[in-house]
Parts: sequence; C-alpha cells; structure tokens
Amino acid sequence: MAQFTLADLALATGRSQKRVREVLRGTHGVLLDGVSRWDLSDEQYRTIVDSLERLADALEWPLEIGDTVRRRALHDRYAGQEQGGISTPRLAPEILIFTDPVKGRRYGYDRFEGLRGDGTFAYTGEGRRGDQRFVRGNLAIRDSAEREKTIRLFVTHGPRATYVGSFTTGSPTYSIQTIPDLDDLPRKGIIFNLVPLNADVGYLPPYGAEDNSLWIGAWRPPEVSDLVIAAPEQVSLSERIVTRAEFQLQSDFGTWLAGTGHEPKLLRLPVGSSWVEPDLYVPSKPWIVEAKRSSGREYVRTAIGQVLDYAHLARSVSLEAMPLVLLPGRPAQDLVDLVDSLGILLSYRRDDGFAVVDPN
Repeated sequence: MAQFTLADLALATGRSQKRVREVLRGTHGVLLDGVSRWDLSDEQYRTIVDSLERLADALEWPLEIGDTVRRRALHDRYAGQEQGGISTPRLAPEILIFTDPVKGRRYGYDRFEGLRGDGTFAYTGEGRRGDQRFVRGNLAIRDSAEREKTIRLFVTHGPRATYVGSFTTGSPTYSIQTIPDLDDLPRKGIIFNLVPLNADVGYLPPYGAEDNSLWIGAWRPPEVSDLVIAAPEQVSLSERIVTRAEFQLQSDFGTWLAGTGHEPKLLRLPVGSSWVEPDLYVPSKPWIVEAKRSSGREYVRTAIGQVLDYAHLARSVSLEAMPLVLLPGRPAQDLVDLVDSLGILLSYRRDDGFAVVDPN
C-alpha cells in the first residue's frame, strides 16, 4: 500500500481536490479525523485515476494554497521545463515560478527577492551569468498579463515545492538592478514586481534578507538618480517628469523643515517579515509623511490610505506618529474636508514655503 494526499491525486489527474474527494469517498469511504493521506494499492490508485480522467469535467488547477508536492510531479503533469526557476508548461495556461531562499542566497538573489512591506513580491529573473535578457521565461513573465496567463508561485525545499498562490504582474512590471552573477561579477538583473491574486504570502521570504526591526536614520534629500525606471518603453516622458517633481517636493519640504528647526528622518517600519518606508518622519512633531506628485483626487485618495497605514504600523511598535499628506498645491475643498475629517494633517507648497493645515 502507498500513501497519497488529495493534492497528489488532484495533480496526477488535473481535477480539483473537491472532485477527487467526492470520487474517493464514493469508493473508499471517509478518512478518520486527523488522517490526511489515503492508503491505496497500486491497483486502487490506478482505478481512481482512471475514474477521474474519464470525467467530462474540464481540467482545473489542482492545488490549494499550502499544498506541498514533488516538483517533478508538476513538470510531469504539465510538460514544463525542469531546470531553472521559471517553467512555461505546454499543457497548461499557467506560468510556474519557483523561489528557493536557501539556494538563491548563494547567488545573491536574496538581496532583491522577497516579500515587500506593501504585499508585493520581488522576483529575480532567470539567467545565472551575464546580463539577464527578455527571452524564454523572463519574456513569458513580462508579457503574462497581456497574454492572460496566471503566474503560479512555489517555494521550493529540496525536491518538493509548496504552492503559495496565484499572482500577476504589477506596475511597473519590472525594474533593472545590478546583481551578482554565478561568478560574483556585477551584471544587469531583471526584478519582476508580482502582485498576489489569491495567495498566502506568509510562505514567502522577506525582501532583501534584512533586519525588519524599527529603524530611524539620517535623512538626505532624494535625488533624481534614486528613481528606478523599469524601462524607457514602459514609462512615458511625462510620467518621468512628474515623478521627479515628487522627489523635488520631498526634498524641498525636508529642507524647509530643517530650516525651521525640525530635522526630518528616514524611517523603516516592520510589517510581517518585511518593512515599509514612509517618505519622511519628523520626530519633533511627530509627523509621518506621504508625498504625492499631484493634488488630484486619485493621488489624494491613495495618499490617505498609505499614510493611515504608516501611522497604524508606527503605533503598533509604540512610535508616536501623526499622519500628514504632502501635496504640490492645495487640493479641492472637498478633499481638504475629507483629509481633515480623518484626522490627517495636510501640507502643500506656497510661495513662502509650505502651509500646514491641522485637522479640527
């Protein structure tokens, strides 16, 4: 007798685990409490597989979040490439990608790969020597949203892989970073920005392999060179101009604060196994700042959500924080009223510096 999990049988037949469970219960009864594996002889296993494969149901994604299966079984089922971290199987409309925190650390992947504080996952492209290029798996991930392909992410440990969930590409789709190759030589690496659709990100390693404890450090005015542009063809000239304007707004505001005796700081706030970094922190006020490049409604609404989250995270580690939204100009009055009603400070540029509007 051999033991099989529902995930094993679902993967072997391309059926949902609910469907597999129905067939098993109809032929072999119900498992006892606390038992998760079915004891089946080779003949019984083959009979179950044949029964499921004869069903008229359309093939379904067979794994549930948290399932651990043999990586070889995935490739056998979907005819995907067994080597490398990205598999584009012939028999499924999915892209299978694998992250291995232990093995990745040998190649410096842990510096740019992992779960970010905002819930997105940074994933390093394939190619161990020389600059990474948009071919094969890298090309497939880049174009996955356009081609309506779901990205399925797994964390590997030895020959087995745990299913984390489904992802798509974010905005921007990727950035280019300097990473080491297999010989520890610098080269251009592709860092994909992946957004969870239905996933448990608790299975993922933290971004950058850094300490995620509370940290407050010296502030310096941001420079245009700090701006990471994914690729010239993906970011318009106007987009680059307004993003630089946001950096300039942060720089001018920080310099103005320092001139009034309130020295700004950099702040990293722990969130799960990762961290997030507000635009500015002013301990003497104490303000926690989110800057936006426009006073338009879309930008103000986004800033509200971000700055309230920052303040919540700060208070969870006993750091006093008052949320402040920084804009290049005064927004429409109803937005001023909205920010005020939420207990958020509003600051905007004016000829003699910056105005700060306190909530009533």
